[in-house]
Amino acid sequence: MYRFVLRRLFSGVLLLFVITTVAYLLLYAGGGDIARRIVGPTASDAQVALKASQLGLDRPLLVQYWDWLTSALTGDLGRSWFNGQLVTAGVTGRVSVTLSLVLGATIIAAVISVVLGVLAAVRRGTVDRVAQLVGVLGHAIPGFLIALGLVSLFALNLKWFKATGYVPITTSFGGWAATVTLPIIALSIGCIAAIVQQVRGSLIDALRQDYVRTLRARGLSFNRVVYKHVLRNAGGPALAVLAVQFIGLLGGAVIVEQIFALPGLGQITVTATGQGDIPVVMGVVVATAAIVVTVNLIIDLAQGWLNPKVRLS
Repeated sequence: MYRFVLRRLFSGVLLLFVITTVAYLLLYAGGGDIARRIVGPTASDAQVALKASQLGLDRPLLVQYWDWLTSALTGDLGRSWFNGQLVTAGVTGRVSVTLSLVLGATIIAAVISVVLGVLAAVRRGTVDRVAQLVGVLGHAIPGFLIALGLVSLFALNLKWFKATGYVPITTSFGGWAATVTLPIIALSIGCIAAIVQQVRGSLIDALRQDYVRTLRARGLSFNRVVYKHVLRNAGGPALAVLAVQFIGLLGGAVIVEQIFALPGLGQITVTATGQGDIPVVMGVVVATAAIVVTVNLIIDLAQGWLNPKVRLS
């Protein structure tokens, strides 16, 4: 198990290095005349050259990358080209908002999907048809349309929740819950649709295996066979889908944060990309890549715990 964990840790660090390196080279090499865009089109060549020198853009690209990488390893991702704010501080303050949405949506989706998927596979009939209907509707309706519908019904008409704004959980738990509930619901519906189908399909396949009939022949109750053996064997594929959905939720959070005016990574990404503030964009890339690598590592370890064969692959 230790070798399995070390291999996954090494793979995660290598993946993070590759993602950030490729992103840096693409952003800086393809940025064109960055200094002129910052000082404005009416600036003289001398002013452009001075700004490029101040930002270190007149040095070779690999030298710039090496300086950025060595600073990043110490937690320094540079400063914004437009407001001078430390990128690390700006991005860190936004990560908690986005993570609260994505983690909340993932947990809700996982719980509802497992319960509905197990009931659909075991009882079939009406519950199964409801699970399949949820899957179809969740895939068919775009997430932003669900978000707009939730705002219209629960925020504007019923006034149960706030339509926009964000209250940190350290300020008021009730205020925080009122501002993140609708975004979490909007994000989780599509995720539920994908996971419930995977759980249902994996359980139905597992229930047809010979070992289930053997366990039943030994006198084990149906519920014990399902919850102790079948669910564990079917959990691997469901976890893989959950990891993919989590990564997809990070992208979906960009749109949802814009609709609900939440100060998360999505909002800062849109602003920094529009301005051409590349250090901030790189900070978002590093934060997002670190989250994705960490989640994949956790899912890999969970799969290795559920199925020992995974550790040997």
